[in-house]
Amino acid sequence: MKHSKIKVFLVATLLSISTSAFAQDSTKAAPITYSGFVDFYYSKNLGSPLSLTNKLRNFDIQDNQFTMSLAELVIQKAASPVGFRLDLDYGETNDIVHGLSPYGTTPYKTSTIAQQAYLTAVLPIGSGLTLDAGKFVTHMGYEVIESKDNANYTRSLLFAWAIPYYHTGIRLTYPVASNFTATLHIVNGWNTVIDNNSKKSIGLTLNYAASSSTGLIFNYMTGFEQPQGANGGKKNVFDFILTENISDNLSLALNADYGEERVLVGSPLAMWKGAALYVKYALSEKSALALRAEGFYDPLGYATGLGLNKETIKEATLTYEHKVFDAFIVRVEGRGDFANASIFEDNGGLITKDSQLTALIGLIATF
Repeated sequence: MKHSKIKVFLVATLLSISTSAFAQDSTKAAPITYSGFVDFYYSKNLGSPLSLTNKLRNFDIQDNQFTMSLAELVIQKAASPVGFRLDLDYGETNDIVHGLSPYGTTPYKTSTIAQQAYLTAVLPIGSGLTLDAGKFVTHMGYEVIESKDNANYTRSLLFAWAIPYYHTGIRLTYPVASNFTATLHIVNGWNTVIDNNSKKSIGLTLNYAASSSTGLIFNYMTGFEQPQGANGGKKNVFDFILTENISDNLSLALNADYGEERVLVGSPLAMWKGAALYVKYALSEKSALALRAEGFYDPLGYATGLGLNKETIKEATLTYEHKVFDAFIVRVEGRGDFANASIFEDNGGLITKDSQLTALIGLIATF
């Protein structure tokens, strides 16, 4: 009888420990979340180019066409201490990001449906070192691929031509202080899953919150991006971002980029640089105005691929945004692109114009 009581006590104790451990694991485990959006636009080029395309744009290329730009599903589990993120994308924007469009090329076309696919883990080092490994969007630039997360619908010249879209590799993020984090990126290169050479590219992000309203970010990227065996130099890009919330209604941002690459030893150094100013004013809880003005200097025409001498391009964009519902955004936008040379197409299909005016309406549904 005594032994039976002891056995019952031991079983009850083990069950209690097991239940307690399971409960602790359950509280630590973060849930898997789902979100996404569908993005649709119509753009009209007032110059009526014969090719029905908007020159020097990246995601709003089509003129006088109804276009499903991007549909995205995000599946994510926060690291606790291990998690993951998977962004599944479909649409013309995704094709352009991966070089599958007629307007861009890339030698590697694997993993094109997944814009991002990486595991993440918080390692018990100091205040917690976050490791991400896989494919992820670039750390550079003020704007992002998803239009819903930008103030304007169209993307800047800097976003289109000065920086990459994505990388494959690892990144390590550490909170140096409560208002300062540093991230090291070790990746295969620009816009590729498989590297085209044996050397890795290195990136750096320094993110400093100077105050509750002011943020400063410095990004850097360096590495050999020419094919294996090519006799070229490193591609270096510096990216600076300043954000300032003037009031609850008014916010400002400044993005500046400088890039350079020597394709062959002894060849001229290709350089590109530019700056963009952003102003957003909330008219109400549901509507806002956003203005972007920028200049981009590409003296050898290397970044844009136009090959023109002392190429300077400027653009100004005004966007009106209205949220019909919290999950339904309508944007109406006017944009002007201006160059110091004839780089835009006329209605006869000839490159004879130094400016391009477009109007656009974008519809974005989120979930």
